[in-house]
Amino acid sequence: MSSSMTFKGFAARIEFSAEDDCFIGHIVGIQDVVGFHADSVSELKQAFHESVDDYLQTCEAANKIPQKPYSGKLMLRIPPEIHAAVATAAQLSGKSINQWASETLGREAHH
Repeated sequence: MSSSMTFKGFAARIEFSAEDDCFIGHIVGIQDVVGFHADSVSELKQAFHESVDDYLQTCEAANKIPQKPYSGKLMLRIPPEIHAAVATAAQLSGKSINQWASETLGREAHH
């Protein structure tokens, strides 16, 4: 089983370890390694929040800028024919390329 949760803009990937009989989580989208674990969902949420807060406090104490999760900007290099097809699909749906791509990528990413 795997899932995710978010807090203060940070996302975590959650898995259940049958071997350890607990939930294990890791913050994704940053290079620093931040993990946490718990026996229940409510404890897991608390552990995640504490891990994010601890990460931010540790960075501050070390005078280090915390790595930020993804900015929301994505640059792609695609062939001109795909660019044209995307522009056409967006226009036919009455949306900007950005709106169309955001909805399409979001739908596929959560599929």
